[in-house]
Formats: sequence, C-alpha cells, structure tokens
Amino acid sequence: MHKSGFRLLGQGWRFWAIVLLVFLVAQWIVMPRMSGFRNTAWIIFPCIMAIICLGLNLIYGFNGQFSLGQWGFYGIGAYASAIITYHFAARVSLPVEGITIPLPGLLQKLIPVAEMQLFHFDAGKSGILLIAIAVGGLLAALISLGFGYIVLLRLGSDYFGIATLGFTLIVQNLLINSDQGRLAVLETKGARGMVGIPQLTSFFWVFVFLILALVVMRNLLYSSTGRAIISVREDEVAAQAMGIDVLKYKVVSFVLGSLFAGIAGALYAHKYAFLSPLYFGFDKSFDPMIIIVMGGLGNMTGTVIATFLWAITLEGMRIWLPMGFEAWRFVIYPIALLLLMLFRPQGIMGRVEAGFLRAPKWPRRAAVSANRDGGKETAV
Repeated sequence: MHKSGFRLLGQGWRFWAIVLLVFLVAQWIVMPRMSGFRNTAWIIFPCIMAIICLGLNLIYGFNGQFSLGQWGFYGIGAYASAIITYHFAARVSLPVEGITIPLPGLLQKLIPVAEMQLFHFDAGKSGILLIAIAVGGLLAALISLGFGYIVLLRLGSDYFGIATLGFTLIVQNLLINSDQGRLAVLETKGARGMVGIPQLTSFFWVFVFLILALVVMRNLLYSSTGRAIISVREDEVAAQAMGIDVLKYKVVSFVLGSLFAGIAGALYAHKYAFLSPLYFGFDKSFDPMIIIVMGGLGNMTGTVIATFLWAITLEGMRIWLPMGFEAWRFVIYPIALLLLMLFRPQGIMGRVEAGFLRAPKWPRRAAVSANRDGGKETAV
C-alpha cells in the first residue's frame, strides 16, 4: 500500500519544493543580474504568454478546435480587470512590513543584492489585484460560454476558426469605440488607450498563475474528462458513438482556454499599466498559434519551452543584430520557423512530456484469481 502524505492540487511536497526552489533561483539569482527591460521581456512576459498558449493548446492541440479568438478574450480580461483597479486600487492599502536580512559579502557573489527583503507587500492592493484577475478571467469565460454554445452548435473545423477571428475583430472595434455612445466607458479612452492602471503585477504573480495553469491543465487532461476531450480531437464520430457528449466537451475546453486568456490579460494590464486596442488586433492573435505549433500540438512542456524561445529570440535579436538591422529579426524568425516545420513538423517536443507533466503511472489493480495449483493471489 502507498503511504498518504502531503498533497496540494494533486501534487506532493517534492513538487512544491522544486517549484519554490525554481522561484527563488529566478527571483534572487537570475533576475537581479538582468536589466528591468530584460526581466520583463525575457521572464515576466513569457510567463504571461505561456498561460495564453496553454489555453489555446487545450482548445486546439488537445480538443482539435481551430481557434483564433484567444487574443480577443485576452483583451477582455485585460480591460475588465483594469477598470476595477483603476477605481479601487488607490483607495485600498494595507502595507505589510516584512523582514530585511543583510547579506554577507561572500553570499553577495551568489545573490547580487546587499540585503534580502522578505514578505514586504501591500495586502490591500494584492487583494484588489486578485479580485480583478478573477473578474477578468470569469468575464472572458462567461462570454466564451455563450459564444461557444451558439457557434459550436452550428460550425466546426475551419469555419469555427473564421468565426473566432471575427470575434477578435469585434472585440477590438468595441474597445476602440468604448468611450463613445450611451454605454461609454470613459476610463478606457477608446482608441487613445487606457492609462492610469496601477502596476501591480510582479514576477511572483505571473509565476504563481503559470504554475496553477500547468497543474490544473495536467490534472484535467489525465482525468476522465481529459480523455473525453482528447477523444473528440481524435474522432468525433467514434467519440459520439461511445456516448461522449461532443458539444459539451468542446465547450468545456473552449471556456477553460478562454479563462486562461482572461487571467493572462489581467496580468498583462497590471504589468505594463497601459492598454491600447491596437495591441488586441487579429494580427497578434496568430502569435499563440505559432507558439503551440512550434512547441508541439497537444504538448504542455513544448508550449512553455516554445514561449520562452519565442520571446527571447525576438527580443534578443533586437539586441544581438547590428544597429540598423533590427527589423531583420522578422525575416530570420519566420525562416527558422519554416525550417522547423520542414524538418520537425511535430514541433520541438512532439508528444513527449517532461517532469510532472508526464502521464501518471496508475497503480496496478490487485485482483484475486484462483491459482489452480496453490490458490495464490496474483496482481492484474
């Protein structure tokens, strides 16, 4: 028998210890050695982008629905959360004074800071941020629920992709004209862009939500619900013949993927403190699609790896290329992607998962079978 120990969201204490170690190494060793721009472009933003791409991989990679609407739900989550913090964040403040630990000179060679600050944060603003993230994610999920039932009931395959692309265009045009008409939301300032958003997103928050997205998605996919979602991708007719409600599981994956996009949008809004409707156009909606194809459709590990490679490559070439040749990164990057698709069409990871994202090894069921010779119990 297996001993029951500490488990949180289906993961044991070793997993959470490794997660804590990764966070501490990134927070105290890696990020202090980088500039603020590189921290944002190479670490924080890829974490946000990975959450979006995991949601799209659930919709397209695991469930087989070609969708270009992820960027629209990303914008919904960003604006919905920003409106909440715009009104309430300045009114709530509950600072928590943590502890400050001075570091000796020898330890500063490993951790390049003079003193280590622990548990310094504003509990009031953190609470408002969490509420805003929840509202942004849930609003995106509710809209996708209605959109999913209406569209998925009538359209499928490529037609669904065109419908979701139209949805992204509708969202962008609504954001551009959001400060006009009877239902105007003046805080968004329409096409001029929304300013005055409190900058509350830190590496801690994007790391926490990325880990939660990975754990939730991993637990879902290796459950009976996840197997039903994947069966719809493999063969809708066969899945329906086995009694699986195809529409139900299409909607479930679409709503959960949109929830991830809404959460990522809220994190993005409170990192950059400015929102422009032009950023949420259909042309940017292809970025998550490129990333999940590059990492491997139906692969969570590949999605995370490809997201960081995508961000570091594009922003890194801006620095590494000679002055005046920065725009060439938009030529080099597509060529590299084309070569990847020619020589490894299954993506970077294919169907191979790494670490805790691998399929669990289920315990063998003990069955009693009468042995004709001695009547012993055998495991099946």
